[in-house]
Amino acid sequence: MPAPRSTVRRGLAAVAALPLLALAATACGYGSEAKDDDAKTNVSAGGKKLSSDTVKIGYFPNLTHATALVGIQEGTIQKELGGTKVESTTFNAGPSEIEALNAGSIDIGFIGPSPSINGYSKSQGKGLRIISGSASGGVKLVVNPDKIKTLDDLKGKKIATPQLGNTQDVAFLNWISEKGWKVDAQSGKGDVSVVRSDNKVTPDAYKSGDLDGAWVPEPTASKLVSEGAKVLLDEKDLWPDKKFVITNIIVSQKFLDEHPDVVEAVLKGSVSTNKWINANPDEAKASANKALEKLSGKPLPQEILDPAWESIEITDDPLAETLKTQAGYSVKSGLLEKPNLQGIYDLGPLNKILKAEGLPEVADAGLGVK
Repeated sequence: MPAPRSTVRRGLAAVAALPLLALAATACGYGSEAKDDDAKTNVSAGGKKLSSDTVKIGYFPNLTHATALVGIQEGTIQKELGGTKVESTTFNAGPSEIEALNAGSIDIGFIGPSPSINGYSKSQGKGLRIISGSASGGVKLVVNPDKIKTLDDLKGKKIATPQLGNTQDVAFLNWISEKGWKVDAQSGKGDVSVVRSDNKVTPDAYKSGDLDGAWVPEPTASKLVSEGAKVLLDEKDLWPDKKFVITNIIVSQKFLDEHPDVVEAVLKGSVSTNKWINANPDEAKASANKALEKLSGKPLPQEILDPAWESIEITDDPLAETLKTQAGYSVKSGLLEKPNLQGIYDLGPLNKILKAEGLPEVADAGLGVK
């Protein structure tokens, strides 16, 4: 029987763009260093250092990565690490984060299912492991209501996704295929024009008329709604129980082998953070927005923050069955050959922590390490 998940739903909107093909790095290379001057780091001279001086954590400046945003902002991750310091880096989408993980520029990453699958497959199971879930939901199809009134009206229109092969891109390509329409996955050309657009520029492209809509994570979806777009479809409505993984926590296999104590400490911080978010949603929302303000220079307005925050569920459960389904979407779209995902999950450390906390353990859908 599948293990229960944390049940409190929070909107962590996000650039959940977690691609599948680690091919297109973002223009800013590996990402930008996160500024955590105001974060409650809890590092002290007396803090006990673990087996590594630092742990390099990557994530997106999006609400779907609220565990990282809040965990770093509030110091709950750093607290578990003692004298081992967190160094954080932010990314626009998954392919560039996988590239950074492979290069050793980060050790642990918050990322979506498609890039996790691709990174694992490309390394023949030697590059990474998924060690926890983080978030479910928070992805919507939003459109110009003057041009698109029904789902059938998407034919012939220009719809944005965050990046080629990212999680939203794969989901949209699969949805198009289910409609019986044809689109070339690489170019995005076909019955619908799939435009790969950085989440930061998509709202302006929509305002200028260059886009007719977008299949995007929060808070980009709510930003577009604030510009007059309409939600035509919430992706959660396509999934059983309205749940699907949008953010996982992955770790470099090398780092896991060399520093299991550091990985366990980060997981303890993640579980503590998720517990606090679900118990204190308003305070957590404010903390996430403060973190976004530091990363982007300005906070999200309440009319964007509130609906985005409400559309996501924070959970320790990686929702492994839904990752298997998304892997099938990637194969069907032609972006990935059928992968062998046996061993992609190592949930032993997480389940040890959950058990000690009196929380339900989580399942790996038969794809765990043996």
